[in-house]
Parts: sequence; structure tokens; C-alpha cells
Amino acid sequence: MKNKKPKAEEAQVNPELQGLDIRVNEFGEIISNVSVEKLNDFLDRNVIDRKLEEKVEKEQKKKNSQKSVKKSKKK
Repeated sequence: MKNKKPKAEEAQVNPELQGLDIRVNEFGEIISNVSVEKLNDFLDRNVIDRKLEEKVEKEQKKKNSQKSVKKSKKK
């Protein structure tokens, strides 16, 4: 039996990124046919930043707890 290499399937891609090709050369440099700015804009619009979201939630909780402390002091 011959060892057959599996065919390289194309990944499912968002239509905005159709034709995206990213490779890493022998020096570890990332080579892409799409600009970094375009990729960052796409990610900003479509991906939720968990760390940023957690930070916002903590700030909201802190503000809410400060409001409740102020209300209790007024009574």
C-alpha cells in the first residue's frame, strides 16, 4: 500500500477574509497577503476581548459597590 498524503483542505473562512494566506518563513517571520491593519480591524469588529470585558465588568461592580456605600452613609 502506498502512503497517501491527505489532501490539504481549505479552512472555512469569513467572506471578508477570503483568499487570506498566512505563512511563517524559515526565519520565523510571518508572511501574509493581507495587511496587519486589515486583520486587526476585522478582529476588533468580530472578536470579543475577554480580558477587556472582564476589566469593564470589574469597574462596573466597583462603581456599583461605591454607590451603595454612599447611599448607606446618607441614611
